[in-house]
Order: sequence, then structure tokens, then C-alpha cells
Amino acid sequence: MVKEFLDQDFLLKTKTAQVLYHEYASKMPIIDYHNHLPPDQILNDINFNNLTHAWLYGDHYKWRAMRTNGINEAYCTGEKTDFEKFEKWAETVPYTMRNPLYHWSHLELQRYFDVKEILNAGSAKSIYDECSAKLQTPEYSVRGLLKKMNVSTVCTTDDPLDSLEHHIAYNAELKAKGNHSEVVMLPAFRPDKFILIDNPNFAGYLEKLSAIVGFEINDYASLQKALRSRADFFAAQGGKVSDHGLEEIYADDFTEEQADAVLKKVFQNIAITDKEARLFKSAILHFLGVMYSELGWIQQFHLGALRNNNKRAMRLLGPDTGWDSIGDWSQAKALSKYLGKLDEFDQLSKTIIYNLNPADNELMATMIGNFNDGSVAGKVQWGSGWWFLDQKDGMEKQINALSNMGLLSRFVGMLTDSRSFLSFPRHEYFRRILCNIYGNDIENGELPNDIPYIGKTIQDICFNNAKTYFGF
Repeated sequence: MVKEFLDQDFLLKTKTAQVLYHEYASKMPIIDYHNHLPPDQILNDINFNNLTHAWLYGDHYKWRAMRTNGINEAYCTGEKTDFEKFEKWAETVPYTMRNPLYHWSHLELQRYFDVKEILNAGSAKSIYDECSAKLQTPEYSVRGLLKKMNVSTVCTTDDPLDSLEHHIAYNAELKAKGNHSEVVMLPAFRPDKFILIDNPNFAGYLEKLSAIVGFEINDYASLQKALRSRADFFAAQGGKVSDHGLEEIYADDFTEEQADAVLKKVFQNIAITDKEARLFKSAILHFLGVMYSELGWIQQFHLGALRNNNKRAMRLLGPDTGWDSIGDWSQAKALSKYLGKLDEFDQLSKTIIYNLNPADNELMATMIGNFNDGSVAGKVQWGSGWWFLDQKDGMEKQINALSNMGLLSRFVGMLTDSRSFLSFPRHEYFRRILCNIYGNDIENGELPNDIPYIGKTIQDICFNNAKTYFGF
């Protein structure tokens, strides 16, 4: 008997998996501790103009699929109308079968809009009209969309140069109204532009930072002072999370005097060597790690993306438009050295590490065990399948490797890493996969048939662990 596509037991292959999902996992709120949602849209509680505006703007996953399907760039990031862009996406959807986009797209149509029709060229107009009309109603404002998915907390990704004005205004609004039912929005500190000294724009970033903190940044010590000032500002607005998107961890030997000398070369417009750049990156990254420990923050490292591969596209469209891929840096030695140097002096804060190259799965699963010192359950975490790995196969491999080499029961669970308010069914996708794995093990006799205990473990992974870990 052929199952219905995307029915209520989607991905749940056993009766036990179905019980675990429907009675335990599905009920849990969502903490999305890493995403790229625009804070101003949450503050202003906007309504999107139409389904394209909500679904395709900024979605490089969909753009990559459309380009691969032979769709001209005008329908991705170009000048075509919103409906014309949606039409071309709808034409592409049937070609995404067995790509996670096929599941995600139909899950999003079902969960947000109660649309169960298959999206293709023939259904494009009716689906576009129905969903666009709903998006104009108060129930479908961005806060309404978050409520539909039972989202309790989001951590946006924010530049140290950011005024956080939208976070401040949003939190002031909630406080004035005494409204405890709205989603909590907190900033996350992402200072990568002050690490990557070999970026041609580095000196300009320092000028902007200097203007914000109100003093001249003319040496390594004043840069440290400026970054600490911004971190304190983030902390005052409820921030307790940092995030880094780096190719690799930098952990070369350094002295602060050497880091200062490299920085002063940049001030003097003197070219620096690759070795000098790595030394500076190592120094400032260690400084930040110590600072996070002092603040009691959680640090996150997203490692291994090879970004902006297509130089022509970079020139015409800019970054974050869908031209990135998995990189193959050697991660283990530097990561061990970085974490170890902090841990040696009890300066290692809670840490989450994400890999983009699946070849690093077991590396990450074992690396975290080197620095879990018993002070906090799951102090050092291997993060969920990220970016190209946040699909069924990637999640299953991450869950299984973590189970084999760590404690899955202490895992802090899924996140969206998305710019879209329609991406939250990815949490459901993860939860169904998680319940299916546990359900299979129970029915195979590999785990005891203790549904209440295992159900509680699943609820912990879905929500409770993150709530405790982040202190939300």
C-alpha cells in the first residue's frame, strides 16, 4: 500500500516513532538559537506583500535550484515581477524531488497555509493567490507566523557595529505591555569582520567601530577594548550568544606584541603576509574566547564553508546569493589547540561547533568529548546538521555519530540558520527524524520500551536542553 505524501506520519516508519512524535516532540516550543531573521521585521510586525516576498527573497537555496534548472537570473534576484519569479520557482519544484527543498516547500505550504496541493506550474497561480491573500491578514504578520510554529525564542545574528535599535525597541514594547506571550528576540554577537585582517575592508570596519565606541583604535589594546565595549552593550540588551562563520579555527602561536605589530602594519598600509594574518586572527580569536568566558556567553563556530566561489556572480550580485559550497580544510589540530588553550586556564565557555564537511562528522563528535569537563552537562556541543547538511541524510548521520561517540540525550537540538520566517518546519523535520531513529531502536529491541523516559529524552533534545543550556 502506497502511503499518502506528507501525511501526519511522514518520516515516522513505526508505531512507536509515531507515538514519540505526536505525544512528545510535536508539543514542544521552539528555541531557534541561530538564524538570520531581520530584527526590524519582527519589531514592526510586518505583513509580506505576497508569497514571493515571504518565500523567495533572500533564499539562496531556492535560487541555486532555479539556476540549476536553467532559470535565468532575472527570475531569481533580477527585475522580473514577484509572480513571474514565483511561477519559475513553481516550475522548478517538481525537479527538486529527493532534494530537501521538495519536502521543506510542501511542509511550509501545509503548516503555515493549510495548502496540501502539490506545487508545480499548473498549481502556481492558485497557490500564489491563496497564500498571498492570507499573508495580508493580521494572523499572518511575522509575529503571527512565529506563533503558528510555537516559537518561544529567536537569536538573530548581529554585527558588533549594529545599534541593536530594533531589539531595544522590541523589548521595551513587550515590557510596557507586560506581554509574555510574544516571542523573545535576542541579539547574537558576530565579530568576524574584526578577525579577518586580510579582508580589504578591514581598516574601514575599524574606522566605523572607532566612531561607535568614541575613541581611536590605534593599536591591538584599543581594538580589544572596543570589542569588549560592544560585547558589554550586547549583553546589556540580553545577548548571551556569539557566533562565528569561519573557514577554520585559527590557533597559531602568538604574543600580543606580535599581534599589535601586524595590526599597525595595516594602519600604515603595509602588506602583511599570510603567516602574519593567521597570527593576528589567532590572537583576536583567543581574546574573544576569553571574553566570552568572562561574560558567561555561549560561543558558536560554523566551520568549513567555501564562500563566493563564482567571482562573476560576486561582482554582479554580491555575497550570500547562492554561490557557496563545502570546503575541505583540516580542522582537528587547530580546533583542539584553540579549545585546549582556553580550557587550560579554565577560560573555555560553553561552545557549539558546526561542520559543513560531512567528512568531519566523527572528528567533531569526538572533539567535544575532549573538553566536556563535568562542570556543565553538554558544555561543549557538536551542533546540528548545518547548511548543506540540514537534510534527512545529514541529520541522521549527525544524530548517529553523536549517539555513537557522545551523549545524544544532552544535545541542544535544531536551528533554522535561515533568513525566512517560513523556515521553522525544519524543526519539525528534525524532530520527526529524531523520533523515527528512537522508534526504530525500540521496536528492534535495541532500546527498552520505556516510552515515558524516552519521550522525555526527546523533549529535552527538542527544547529543554537548549532552554537550560542558554539560560532562556
